[in-house]
Amino acid sequence: MNDPFNRIPGYSPHQRVGLFVDTQNLYHSARDYYGQNVNFESLLRFAVAGRQLVRATAYVVERENDTSAWPFIYKLSTLGFRVRRMQLSLKETTDDGRPIYEGNWDMGIAADMVRLMHVLDVVVLGSGDGDFVEIVEVLMERGLRVEVIAFKETTSQRLIDAVDRFVHLPDIENAFVPSKERHAAPRGE
Repeated sequence: MNDPFNRIPGYSPHQRVGLFVDTQNLYHSARDYYGQNVNFESLLRFAVAGRQLVRATAYVVERENDTSAWPFIYKLSTLGFRVRRMQLSLKETTDDGRPIYEGNWDMGIAADMVRLMHVLDVVVLGSGDGDFVEIVEVLMERGLRVEVIAFKETTSQRLIDAVDRFVHLPDIENAFVPSKERHAAPRGE
């Protein structure tokens, strides 16, 4: 069989894969460093790479009463992602009256990984957040392979060092959305 993924250490077409994507993390890195939007279809295709997809979940943070992310959420759903949504909540107000919002899926992502670990062989994390190091270590101690797809510019070195495989997202074929499709990407926080 002439499958280029067979050359990747630890790869098997029989592996059951779970993909967990922190869309805000990838969105902000792509925008800030590349002026582009992530092509989540290419990300999903690369993450699975001929293996067996169990579940792909995308985690989205939205502003209350803001419908601008709806086309993006719909697109993720049509690609096969299970979309989990959270609204930003007011964390505090600065002395000059500026509101500071928060919306963080880290615990939700970690919980979903734990919920599915008994039916997975490989966990693919779409985030460079170093807060995931502890759950990554737990998953690996339980025998799971862990791969991260993110931006090297914004990925914690501790996370890169902890996982079985790190892929710099721009190295994926068609990693970014073509210009004409960018209007459907999520708005920043």
